[in-house]
Amino acid sequence: MEIEIDFDVFKALTARRKHERHTYNDVLRELLDLDPVLEEAPPEGSLPRVMSDLADHMSRTMRAAPGTFVSRGLRLPDGTLLRAKYKGMLHRAEIVEGRWVDETGKEHSSPSAAATYITHTTVNGWRFWEARRPQDTDWRRLDMLA
Repeated sequence: MEIEIDFDVFKALTARRKHERHTYNDVLRELLDLDPVLEEAPPEGSLPRVMSDLADHMSRTMRAAPGTFVSRGLRLPDGTLLRAKYKGMLHRAEIVEGRWVDETGKEHSSPSAAATYITHTTVNGWRFWEARRPQDTDWRRLDMLA
């Protein structure tokens, strides 16, 4: 599919990109107040890769300093607030004693695990969640903090 835009629209979209991984589609979804894009399920036969990624994640998480949640090298201190909008509903979580705890009190091992719990499908939690750490004044998507 191709969408025609003029040069001024292209420049305006480019100016709104926050970093290299922030796509034009991301910009448009934000402007249109649409939910984040859901990822496809991993291809069949990719379980060893998924298990390897999980083991790597658990290893990094277990090395976290007390009061800090760590995922893929991103450190979120206690008191970090998290939010995500899905199907018009706002979902919240918080980092408490180094753990990701959602609004129901359930603990999650990663941003993607927390997002999958909400959506019941495979989701890139780094693009799904926004965070506001204790030192921050603004909300920022997790993939922009990493």
